Amino acid sequence: MKKPNDLKRQVNEAIVACQDKKAEQVTVLELEKDSGAFTDYFVMCSGTNPRQVQAIADAVEERLKTLDLRPAHTEGYKQAEWVLLDYVDFVVHIFSENARRYYDLERLWKSATRLEPAELMAAAKRRRTSTKTGAAAARTRKKKA
Repeated sequence: MKKPNDLKRQVNEAIVACQDKKAEQVTVLELEKDSGAFTDYFVMCSGTNPRQVQAIADAVEERLKTLDLRPAHTEGYKQAEWVLLDYVDFVVHIFSENARRYYDLERLWKSATRLEPAELMAAAKRRRTSTKTGAAAARTRKKKA
């Protein structure tokens, strides 16, 4: 089982990859544990054309590969209308504008908590900083002992 901090960092990295490729309407849904959801987070975004949708998917995969993560399942890459990258604890959905309006996952999962990417990114950064600070303090105490 992953630590919550690791999971938020991974989701954060997926968001950064989407933003690097100029994805539009980046949204994060935190799914409720008792909702029967099969994952913890949905990262959703839109691309303006099939090439951009594929480029976003490629960027997410490349960036998460640096964390030693590979999707358990991928769907829709060739059609590039709705690309799904399943990382088990979170799923990245990359839509064309029309597919996003048609499937409207935000409405289907309206019980989920909608997070702004900046909120999740700030939370992950704060935790990393406090962890680093705590580790540095521990090293200092060790040296003094």
